[in-house]
Amino acid sequence: METITITPSSQSRIHDIDVNRVSMGTSFSDHMFVCDYANGQWQNPRIEPLAPIATHPSAMALHYGQAIFEGLKAYAGKDGSPVLFRPQENAKRLNHSAARMGMPAFPEDLFVEALQKLVDLDRKWVPTADGSSLYLRPFMYADEAFTGMRAATHYKFIIFATPAGPYFSRRIRLFAETQYIRAAQGGTGEAKAAGNYAAAILPTEKAKARGYDQVLWLDAHDFEYILEVGTMNIFFKIKGEFVTPSLDGSVLAGVTRSSVMTLLRDMGFSVTERPVSMKEIREAAANGTLEEAFGTGTAVGIALVDEIGYQDTHIAFPQGNPVGEEVNRRLNAIKTQKEADPFGWVVPVNVPVLQ
Repeated sequence: METITITPSSQSRIHDIDVNRVSMGTSFSDHMFVCDYANGQWQNPRIEPLAPIATHPSAMALHYGQAIFEGLKAYAGKDGSPVLFRPQENAKRLNHSAARMGMPAFPEDLFVEALQKLVDLDRKWVPTADGSSLYLRPFMYADEAFTGMRAATHYKFIIFATPAGPYFSRRIRLFAETQYIRAAQGGTGEAKAAGNYAAAILPTEKAKARGYDQVLWLDAHDFEYILEVGTMNIFFKIKGEFVTPSLDGSVLAGVTRSSVMTLLRDMGFSVTERPVSMKEIREAAANGTLEEAFGTGTAVGIALVDEIGYQDTHIAFPQGNPVGEEVNRRLNAIKTQKEADPFGWVVPVNVPVLQ
């Protein structure tokens, strides 16, 4: 693979905003990483000033949906230098999504190197406020100009960055969806494909109109077994044990999900991946054994669950979330190097970019 070339911006926009006081997805750092796939290989990796990208009207992603993405964050470390959290896992998951969508794999070493160099170049954009971070969005799409149903032969891979504050600052309310579905066996649920999120927009807006924050997705057959929440995986604590829906091909394998499972087990808790039904949750709530619930995801971190609306009932959770709060505290402390990282998750951004 070629060396990443860097064309720095002539004038930074960092002085136009306060990175510690912006909403995620509204302001963007100075640069982006771009790489092209053509003639069977990735080529011309580069970091350049953030700018619009020319797209042909017949770009295949616009018509046939070959588009995938990832999400991860850079944090201000103990000495102020930015660090990444488990970027190798995002690289692996991107390629898992690519395989499912009939797209070429992206070199995982280049994925991590591109992140390091981009964040190093835009390190002033990494917020320092508690709970804030620089959200990184790698994505790949088919930009070949062709009208026809087949796998594209030309793709573009891009990474851009946006400062982000805390996603949820309170306990959240979930609406268990019994009309629409997110994924089905054999579908694209285990891929981080753009179309999955497009299909979720309408039911999510309907849930918000009812006063809920997110959709709790159920299985496509019986609308009984829990899959995941709109932007996160989910955990329940029942009789002292944590359970989370198993990865059955309809659930995204969250990096935060995996990290939380490791932390919970390190704290001495039993964690089981298995089917979790709404009947089980209702019964546990009724007999007092439903102790906690929280969602996990890159954007949200740990989101504590207040209640679930299901059909004509409301399943309320205890007000205390001692384990969820401790997991959140410990996870954030590891990410920002305030506590030791015994798992080797944190990757420093120490790649010299400009001398």
